[in-house]
Amino acid sequence: MIEHRPHASLGAARHGWLDAKHHFSFADYRDPARMHWGALRVWNDDTIAAGGGFAPHPHADMEIITYVREGAISHEDNLGNRGRTEAGDVQVMSAGSGIVHSEYNLEPIATRIFQIWIYPDSRGGEPSWGSKPFPKADRSGAFVALASGMAGDDGALPIRADARVLGATLKAGESADYRLGAGRSGYLVLSAGSARVNGVALRAGDGAAIRDEDVVRVEAGEDAELILVDTRE
Repeated sequence: MIEHRPHASLGAARHGWLDAKHHFSFADYRDPARMHWGALRVWNDDTIAAGGGFAPHPHADMEIITYVREGAISHEDNLGNRGRTEAGDVQVMSAGSGIVHSEYNLEPIATRIFQIWIYPDSRGGEPSWGSKPFPKADRSGAFVALASGMAGDDGALPIRADARVLGATLKAGESADYRLGAGRSGYLVLSAGSARVNGVALRAGDGAAIRDEDVVRVEAGEDAELILVDTRE
């Protein structure tokens, strides 16, 4: 089963410095049919104006993954972590028992990110933060784990969940397969280009909620960049 979620159907919020699209219920956007997908709770498509950002605020008991699509995001938290994550790269914050952080766009251009929240397997634990570069050339034509709590994903940033976040870039006409399997939920968003996911056509910004599909095949109609989240149901 694949449910196509066109970009135009997503929740939306505008705050001057922030233009956000919500794949799932978030803040003032509420849709009972879009509360979560497996252990995936939030997928926000955010455009942050130059100089804008999220002032210090708390989180607990959530794995928060940020994929930077354009520009860069600068992180600071109450653990003393500071870092700048730029386009194509990923940062992970395991909120654990509690963390206070800020995220600002200190660049002279708008920054575009995917903000992804996944429920952890257990509550509490020491909070943590990390960032890592993932060159797009390394994911050309194949899925690569960017963040994962699953065995065998040694090159990915660690998360505390039975889940993985994967990225792929495909040239027009190329395809890539991912084995999802039984008891798993997948959610795929096309960051750029166009593609078909098991025959379902997607444009940039569209989402695909996937379940009961043993293999997910993505076929690029145009050069495409995509992110896929695989979680337990």
